[in-house]
Amino acid sequence: MPIQVLLVEDNPGDVELTRIALEDSKISVNLNVVEDGVEAMAFLRKQDKYADAPHPDIVLLDLNLPKKDGREVLAEIKTDDHFKRIPVVVLTTSQAEEDILRAYNLAANCYIAKPVDFDQFVRIVQSIENFWFAIVKLPPE
Repeated sequence: MPIQVLLVEDNPGDVELTRIALEDSKISVNLNVVEDGVEAMAFLRKQDKYADAPHPDIVLLDLNLPKKDGREVLAEIKTDDHFKRIPVVVLTTSQAEEDILRAYNLAANCYIAKPVDFDQFVRIVQSIENFWFAIVKLPPE
């Protein structure tokens, strides 16, 4: 059964880089993509067009999103009994200490600053994949 990944990212280039990085996976991964925080919560809650959405095993979350930012999404996920055990990896351009502290205070499972270099970005996504999908035991749905 494939690992269900929810990527919450509004930058089409970063979505494509993530897709490319996961393509060579030895593990079966199903990448689900939403572009903003409102869509992310609709996906998780299986609302509207997401009625048949799979339960994600992990969320890759950008902080700087339209409509509802990643900090709000993280807070909602981690305070909801149905979602709080889903690992959330913050994957964002911000390296601000304030953002890092706030993300961990909101119970992010880890915080990774996106590199600007293509090869480094691919290596980071593959490292996330190796750690979270091959080493870590994920909670059941």
